[in-house]
Amino acid sequence: MADLKMLAARHIQDMSSAATVEYHWGYADRVVPCANDAGSCKYLDVVYAAHDLGMYYTGIIWTTIGGILVIWAIGRHLLRSQPSGVALPNQFAGEEDNKRSSTFQRFTAAAPTYARQYLLPDASRALFGRVMRTQVLTLVTLVGYLTIWSFVGIHYGIWVTPVKKTPGVYNTRTSLGPLADRVGVLAYALTPLSIMLASRESILSLVTGLPYQSFNFLHRWLGYVIFLQSSVHTVGWCVVELRLYQPQPTVGIEWIKQLYMIWGVVAMILLLLIVVLSTPWGVRATGYEVFRKLHYVLAMVYIGACWGHWEQLKVFLIPGLVVWLLDRAIRLGRTALLHYNFLPSGHMGFRAAPADITFFKNQIHGDVVRLDFDHPQDAWAVGQHFYLMFPEGSIWQAHPFTPLSLPVYSADTQRHSYIFRAKGGETQKIAELSAKRTARAIDPQESHEGLIGNARLSVVLQGPYGEHTMRDLASDSNILCIAGGTGITYVLPVLLDIASKPQNRYRKISLVWVIRQRGDIDWVAPELSILKQKCRNLRAGMQIYVTRTAEDHYEPDVPTVSEKAIETPCLPAKDITPVANSTFSSSVSVSSALSVHGVSKSELNLDHTQARPDLKMIVKGFVGSTVRGRTDVFASGPGGMISDVRSIIAGVNRGTDVWKGDERGDVRLTCDDRLEW
Repeated sequence: MADLKMLAARHIQDMSSAATVEYHWGYADRVVPCANDAGSCKYLDVVYAAHDLGMYYTGIIWTTIGGILVIWAIGRHLLRSQPSGVALPNQFAGEEDNKRSSTFQRFTAAAPTYARQYLLPDASRALFGRVMRTQVLTLVTLVGYLTIWSFVGIHYGIWVTPVKKTPGVYNTRTSLGPLADRVGVLAYALTPLSIMLASRESILSLVTGLPYQSFNFLHRWLGYVIFLQSSVHTVGWCVVELRLYQPQPTVGIEWIKQLYMIWGVVAMILLLLIVVLSTPWGVRATGYEVFRKLHYVLAMVYIGACWGHWEQLKVFLIPGLVVWLLDRAIRLGRTALLHYNFLPSGHMGFRAAPADITFFKNQIHGDVVRLDFDHPQDAWAVGQHFYLMFPEGSIWQAHPFTPLSLPVYSADTQRHSYIFRAKGGETQKIAELSAKRTARAIDPQESHEGLIGNARLSVVLQGPYGEHTMRDLASDSNILCIAGGTGITYVLPVLLDIASKPQNRYRKISLVWVIRQRGDIDWVAPELSILKQKCRNLRAGMQIYVTRTAEDHYEPDVPTVSEKAIETPCLPAKDITPVANSTFSSSVSVSSALSVHGVSKSELNLDHTQARPDLKMIVKGFVGSTVRGRTDVFASGPGGMISDVRSIIAGVNRGTDVWKGDERGDVRLTCDDRLEW
């Protein structure tokens, strides 16, 4: 009955002549038969027909999304059941039977290569940021699909009808109203999808195998699409109620005073705030953590306002709320189970992991902290990351970090090792706390790099999350790892996993690590030492590029280092002397942190080049020197580096060669461009 009163206030139906009421899903009930003037009745026919079709179209949209996910899941299963490396024949002439039998194999191998050639590089950086063309193409396809369903099935026309209570005054009824309703319905229908794209415990990741963070771009831009749809809905009805319906301003005032319209205004204001705060400008202005909390709160209140505006479409709002609540509940449940261990008292309960601190002081580029601890849990997959929360800093913030340690599947206790650079906010607070605790644990009169003592920091883990980088790795694929700074944590587990298994003598492996200062090697000295000892394919393939010279130094009386590139050939360890790092004002050798871990810098036997690497030349040279098999490139570093790597990998993919049977033209990229996000 409330619906009928609302429509009566909008001068659409004659309630006094109602004989019966016709139900319409997601809309107000209709009075039948229509006893109004012919123009108004025709207009009502158009309105209700357009809405009913719109509800069918939302079902088609969700059926399409579901169908794509089902096909994707089946395709993943079928591809996974095939051998990881498909041997393609090198000669096809005169072998028609072999050619016919291998056509499908060649197609499945060459098609992704062709796709990478054109879709791997970044799209318009000014508009989309550092986003691959693949994601932009997905967005454009979705927008085009939604555009079609926004306009089809609506009878477009104009009906001029008299206003009963005001002789000589006429309403102008147009298809603008049904169109505005259609885009409004689609905005409601897309709300659950937007929340699914933002979920960390993502069902989309389970189905597609893609990490949850790969959906962030679509989540953000789908939010912009919903805002555009809501704006068209709002502007459309404002034109109708404030201009086309008469007499004014009486009709406009009565319309805006209704409760459902008040909630509609509130919803649009909240949606506008969400959009503004989610832009790069908004995130920088508020800070990422503030943005996250505001985003959660505003989104939930916005859904409540949408419910108040049009309760009949709660069929789309309830799933969105359920998805969000399940995501939060699963997060909390996984964290609780991960830390449900024996307490010092001998009882079971929630216990944070005590991590040993290694502190690397750097006043120019930001201090670096390394955390090491053992935790009883199952092994995670190489490539996955954890969210780390530090109770001594804040229980409301958790930051994602990739463990540089290798998970051991046969062990009950796993070793966790993390490094991160203080960039402000929570990481800066933790770095300062680590510095204080480390200083108390050692001689306070000694100030040097790589400080370590019995200082500890409590850590709460959430996860693991992300992709399994080694799942589809062929046993004979060549491995090129490219890292910048603390991005080494993403590629080291890949190399450590390879080093722990029998090695293919034809496989080529190389590591390219770009750091600012020589002392940065100390962050992961134990892991590098293991690689040099156990991975014979990598012994001549470690290249470390130092990009900063002594001009960055904060102590003017320290000797400078020549800006000329320094190249140290790969000699036996006994022939290499440790290189002193003059970029620190340390009273202790920079090898002190290494010695704490039981290794010396001379054991690493690394190449040092004080310059920025030519990544294009490195990648092309690596791919060109491989003997057989495809090439898998793993990269992690600053956004500029990842953008360059994407373009380079796209350029070295050769679909034609793969079609002819040369797997060396198949170059795949797995990257993580978030350094301590």
